[in-house]
Amino acid sequence: MPLGLIALALGGFGIGLTEFVIMGLLPEVSADFNVSEATAGWLISGYALSVVIGALFLTAAVTHLPRKPVLASLMVLFIAGNLLCAIAPDYSTMMIGRVIAALCHGAFFGIGAVVAADMVAPNKKAGAIAIMFTGLTAANVLGVPLGTLLGQHAGWRSTFWAITAVGVIALVGILLLVPKIRHERSAGLRGELQAFKSRQVWLSIAVTVLGYGGVFGAFTYIAFTLTNVSGFDPSSVPWLLILLGVGLFIGNTLGGKAADRNVDKTLMVILPALVVILAVFALTATNQPMTIASLFLMGGIGFATVPGLQMRVMKWATAAPTLASGANIGAFNLGNALGAWLGGVTITAGLGYTSPIWAGAGLTLLAVGVMAFAAVDGRKSDAKKLTRPSAVDHASQHEPAIPAAL
Repeated sequence: MPLGLIALALGGFGIGLTEFVIMGLLPEVSADFNVSEATAGWLISGYALSVVIGALFLTAAVTHLPRKPVLASLMVLFIAGNLLCAIAPDYSTMMIGRVIAALCHGAFFGIGAVVAADMVAPNKKAGAIAIMFTGLTAANVLGVPLGTLLGQHAGWRSTFWAITAVGVIALVGILLLVPKIRHERSAGLRGELQAFKSRQVWLSIAVTVLGYGGVFGAFTYIAFTLTNVSGFDPSSVPWLLILLGVGLFIGNTLGGKAADRNVDKTLMVILPALVVILAVFALTATNQPMTIASLFLMGGIGFATVPGLQMRVMKWATAAPTLASGANIGAFNLGNALGAWLGGVTITAGLGYTSPIWAGAGLTLLAVGVMAFAAVDGRKSDAKKLTRPSAVDHASQHEPAIPAAL
């Protein structure tokens, strides 16, 4: 395994930690800045919106530049944003720091996925992307609980100092371990935009929004489900979320290996399986042993989609994958927002704390439908490429045709 993948995974770990750890520190941040809980919550929403903006516009701005220096520069931006959060004297400065850190999120994962795939053989590209995203899963499994614990005992600023240190280490790793891509050619912004003429790119992005939105529709309100429906003590929730995170880690790894064999077949197995596990979870949430099993499977099956979803966009973007890859990272976050919003709507409507899980299952079922259409359409596109006449064929079009069977 190329050591550069470890450096990219460490960068992903820091970024994942920045995104999610604030959830456990909102009470401390709210009290320190003397703002309401809802106002403090904008530190999460503002980050998510900035991720989408950065995934599109920042990636577009740097797409013509060599990728290794861009990754290093993005990590410098990440360090600056978290450092500003650590020393922020007021809420507005904290928000600026969150926005700065978030801008690098989509571009880092989008460009990093392309770089990771370029480090390995063609039959191992999805696995390499999975390794990079392992940093994100590790942030959920270990980073968020430990970061929250550190912030609660040493002050919330200590967590952001720690994240800044992770960023510095990742920056050094990228500079030392990520190789320069030889004869790297950039399609330029105009060339990168050509990728969006492909219907398959848009279909892949739609599957990402719906499939990942389904996972987060269930995940966002999972604490309420565990305590109010399953009957777990609130003190058990962090440990149950670690179990979910272990499932994420395993699913990400196995999903990457499966996608290397066949992306479309992998997604057409995993997405329906996710619908089933979400439905089973919703139906059996009052049973604690079944809830524990469902949590693990939801994490594993849900995150097993990630390498395939990212690889599919890059496959159909062909020679200009950078901007499309970044856009798909934005699609993951758009899916997060969609799933969380829909789950909130169902709770507000009085449908109970299993309703976000049903909403997630519904979104994922839509993803299955879009993916099925995309797979069929993709096979037709591949068939057209194989049968399209070449220049030689045109030159000999008046010669007797050779039977296809020969």
